[in-house]
Amino acid sequence: MKETPDSNRPQSKATLSSFIFLSRWLQAPLYFGLIVTQAVYVYRFFLELWHLIDFGLLGGTLPEGMVPSGVGSEQAIMLIVLGLIDVVMIANLLIMVIVGGYETFVSRLNLKGHPDQPEWLSHVNAGVLKVKLATALIGISSIHLLKTFITAGNIPKEALELEVMNTNYSIFWQVIIHVTFVASAIALAWVDRLTFRPEKAH
Repeated sequence: MKETPDSNRPQSKATLSSFIFLSRWLQAPLYFGLIVTQAVYVYRFFLELWHLIDFGLLGGTLPEGMVPSGVGSEQAIMLIVLGLIDVVMIANLLIMVIVGGYETFVSRLNLKGHPDQPEWLSHVNAGVLKVKLATALIGISSIHLLKTFITAGNIPKEALELEVMNTNYSIFWQVIIHVTFVASAIALAWVDRLTFRPEKAH
C-alpha cells in the first residue's frame, strides 16, 4: 500500500517533538559548569577561613584589600565572618539552581526515599524555584548591606566630604536594590500562590 503525505505527517511530527524534547539535555553542561563554580567557592571559603584563623588566633596580618583600611580588629573579624556567610549563601543558591533546575528542566533525579533528599525538592516547580531563588538573593543582599553599614561606620573623621557623599550614595542604592529584591520576592510568591491555588484547592 502506497503511503500518502498525510500518513507520514504524524510520524514526522512525533520525530520533531522527540528532537525538541531531547534538546533539554543541552542544559546539562550548564549545570556542570555551575558545579565547577561551586568548587571555586569552596576553595574561596577555605582560603578566607585560613586568613581568619591566622589573623584572629595566630596574630597574622590580613592580605591587602581584604578589609577596608581603618577598620578595627574586631570589626575586621566580623567582616570576614560575613564574607564566609556570604560564600555559604551563594553556594546554597548554586545548589538550588543546580538541583532544582536540573530536576525541573532536564531530567528527574529519582531520589524518592533517599534519606538526604532536600525537603523542598519533593514539590519543586518553576514557580517555587523562582521564589526560593528570590529569597536567597534577599539573604545575600542583606549580608552585603550589613557589610556596607559596618564599613561606613568606620569612615575617618578627616575623610573628604566627597568620599562621605560617595559612601552615602552607595548605601542609598544598595538599600534601594535590597528593597527591590524584597518586593520582587513578594510579587513572585503572590503570583505563584494565584497560579497554583486551583490545583491546591482541588
